[in-house]
Amino acid sequence: MDRRVVITGVGGLCGLGTDAASMWKEMREGRSAIGPIANSELHDLEGMTGAEIKALPQHDINRKQFVSMARFSLLAVLAAREAMRQAGLSCDEGNAHRFGATVGVGGLGWDVMEETYRALFLDGARRVGILAVPKTMPSAAAGQVSLSLGLRGPVFGVTSACASANHAIASAVDQIKLGRADVMVSGGSDAPFAWGVLKAWEAMRVLSPDTCRPFSADRKGLVLGEGAGMAVLESYEHATRRGATILAEIAGVGLSADAFHIAAPSVEGPASAMRACLADAGLNAEDVDYLNAHGTGTKSNDQTETAAIKRVFGNHAYLMSISSTKSTHAHCLGAASALEIIACVMAIQEDVVPPTANYREPDPACDLDITPNVPRERKVRVAMSNAFAMGGTNAVLAFRQV
Repeated sequence: MDRRVVITGVGGLCGLGTDAASMWKEMREGRSAIGPIANSELHDLEGMTGAEIKALPQHDINRKQFVSMARFSLLAVLAAREAMRQAGLSCDEGNAHRFGATVGVGGLGWDVMEETYRALFLDGARRVGILAVPKTMPSAAAGQVSLSLGLRGPVFGVTSACASANHAIASAVDQIKLGRADVMVSGGSDAPFAWGVLKAWEAMRVLSPDTCRPFSADRKGLVLGEGAGMAVLESYEHATRRGATILAEIAGVGLSADAFHIAAPSVEGPASAMRACLADAGLNAEDVDYLNAHGTGTKSNDQTETAAIKRVFGNHAYLMSISSTKSTHAHCLGAASALEIIACVMAIQEDVVPPTANYREPDPACDLDITPNVPRERKVRVAMSNAFAMGGTNAVLAFRQV
């Protein structure tokens, strides 16, 4: 039996806000969280821009767990707890083995890694923190979500750079469809504001010196952000049996690889993932009302993605609404597509398309309706979310109104 999978709760935090509602409000209005990074140890990187969480929300995470987490795990746990609260779910001994979690991450516990190396190489330390390994491992975020919520079903980390969260959601959908779980808490998290990480991104020469302007002719590159987004996924039967409010259905998943270049984008890989997503969902191209683009703000990504969208959607590419919310929350790497899932779900809920902020100049190579600067009210029955990562790993999700 092909089990339908629905979303019954979302949670998140990033530079836009520390809960899903406040994030969505800023996204919807096109208000950007990008600015000077103020709260990190930048050393000789003063003046770098990013989308930073200025202060964490109040929480009741017990101290024993709190001190065992790097920042990316903490963000994942905060987002997961919010999503579970909205879903009205909790675990007990009777159902915990049917609840799981998948968390996508682009990296690892960079803050702890940076602290460890500085202690060893600069301060002459002979020992490091006893929890350095479990804090930094990429799967720590999934493990910490499991610990915090008591989830005893399928739990694992997923990493595919900037497509990690969509891949994590796709993996969670599979667990439910295969009958291995009734509920999966899934999404992504990343906290890249560490000196060594920023130096590495600086070396790639893809960072914008001011802000993120996806699809605008004067775009100068991407901007990094930190954050987490999580969703509660349930089988449709499980959700309806308990009378849950269903926010949207995950209609389809499309996965592909470019097999082209470790860093440069291709047209065919993303196009293949979008086609596969439509086929998996049983949708025609004309059924998609809103597409949340990968839209990083680099010259090559935005042109390549535009070409891929045209290849898949044909004339309908000019009729549907498209936007890149990275213009507001920046590129949060492993968390990026998780935040964009929230944008898609809320667009379906409110029939409004969040805009591409900071847009100034038309680019003939990016000539689709990218919803510049101002939100647009329109019926959104189906939304699609693109995530295309370095390494050529592509993951596309489709969401449908229930």
